Amino acid sequence: MISTSEIALSYGDKKLFEDVSVSFSPGNCYGIIGANGAGKSTFLKILSGEILPQKGQVHIANGVRLSVLKQNHFHYNDCQVLETVLLGNERLVAISRERDALYAKADFSEADGIRSAHLESEFAHLGGWQAETEAATLLNGLGIKEAALSLHIRELSDADKVKVLLAQALFGNPDVLLLDEPTNHLDATAIRWLETYLGDFEKTVLIISHDRHFLNQVCTHMADIDYGKISFFAGNYDCWRQAIALARSLQSNENKKKEQRAGELEAFIQRFSANASKSKQATSRKKLLEKLTIDELPVSSRRNPHIVFSQKREAGDILLEVEGLSKELNGTLLFKNLSFYLKKGEKVIFVGPNEHASTALFDILSGKLPADSGSFRWGVTTTQAYLPKDHDDFFADRQVSLIDWLREYSEDKSELFIRGYLGRMLFSGDEPKKFALKLSGGEKVRCMLARMMLSGANVLLLDGPTNHLDLEAISALNDSLIGFPGTVLFSSHDHEFAETLATRLIELTPQGGIDHQKSFSEYLAEVTG
Repeated sequence: MISTSEIALSYGDKKLFEDVSVSFSPGNCYGIIGANGAGKSTFLKILSGEILPQKGQVHIANGVRLSVLKQNHFHYNDCQVLETVLLGNERLVAISRERDALYAKADFSEADGIRSAHLESEFAHLGGWQAETEAATLLNGLGIKEAALSLHIRELSDADKVKVLLAQALFGNPDVLLLDEPTNHLDATAIRWLETYLGDFEKTVLIISHDRHFLNQVCTHMADIDYGKISFFAGNYDCWRQAIALARSLQSNENKKKEQRAGELEAFIQRFSANASKSKQATSRKKLLEKLTIDELPVSSRRNPHIVFSQKREAGDILLEVEGLSKELNGTLLFKNLSFYLKKGEKVIFVGPNEHASTALFDILSGKLPADSGSFRWGVTTTQAYLPKDHDDFFADRQVSLIDWLREYSEDKSELFIRGYLGRMLFSGDEPKKFALKLSGGEKVRCMLARMMLSGANVLLLDGPTNHLDLEAISALNDSLIGFPGTVLFSSHDHEFAETLATRLIELTPQGGIDHQKSFSEYLAEVTG
């Protein structure tokens, strides 16, 4: 179906791929995993032809249609929603346009009739008569209703634009589907729908995702980009995680046995090499020792940040009281008469139909945004640290190094201390000297987490904290927050993160807040049917 032979690609001194020969089979869904910078997105771009490798080839069988989730929705700003989805099958659109042009001719000839007959046949074969119905069905599944089909893309919210591009990629039942972070900006209902859709999809799918639950739900195989190569594992993400841990454990145990054996041989040689009666045995053991090799564990590109939140002081019993809060944004009512009380140590997730509601609530509670009405009161013993979803203001126009950037938030101003903190967040060598404004999305989040760690706050507010992080960083953050003795208020679409962390769930609606006595999974099952 689709394969590569001896693919190689380097950027400067960084070698991403060398002699990579892999094959992807029909009927399988492959999760492409690896550390940030390992080359996941680059590999998909090589497969799609967007990037040419320096060596090697991509092989796609004749007649195979490959579809890619596009990342630039501005390209379609002047297109209508339905039209944008139909462009997912460019050949079908081209046939339709040529056919319409022929029928519009005033001097329709016999040759035109023959040509139009061929076009009609191919149009029907590609499902042209059902195309608009299929496109509308895909959009409806993702939450784009019929009333929006005639709108232009520029009129949609960013989240809805992503949904249209996803529908475009799925349209026309492609033979090979390449999806780079398809769940980004999707709400829980749309993610659940996509899981079901891909579970029933019978062709070849390659997916990059940092959502562990999503990978577990849809993947039949994992393609792991690490150690400069791509390795395949049967099963979903959890299967891969168990397999890789077992493999490294077995290799480590084997090395320990070899080291123990080597020590025994060396001790015998040193003891009896000068003994005439034992010299023959010592020589024999020396030959065995020379043949004994300790297999070095390959250096993984994966690195786990050391994330630890600690509170400088424990909060008192009165933590947070919210009374009758209301907020409207751009003419949309986010919540009204919202009231709730938080107790010390609770881990509360805020959910709802409009993701701007939780962002507005966190901005209000952190003092960034005024409420339209109502009030809130933090306990006098509480201290808060906030990770906003949009944190670019912390880095914009900052011609300062990471060392100087983090120093502003630290009581200990010494460079040694700051470098140590940055090292825990995977900034080593010369990386702490980089300008803050040049950081990637994931690097900015790690810096913001370091800032929060330095605060010693006993209340953490986190709006979409897993955005831009790789799987290793998400797992480290997840584990750290579970063990954090203080209080956490957060929002997230990451199923496993939310399910394992939340001890309480509050739904934000235009009517107020609903305090659900159920888990995140139970809530999702209820709202998605």
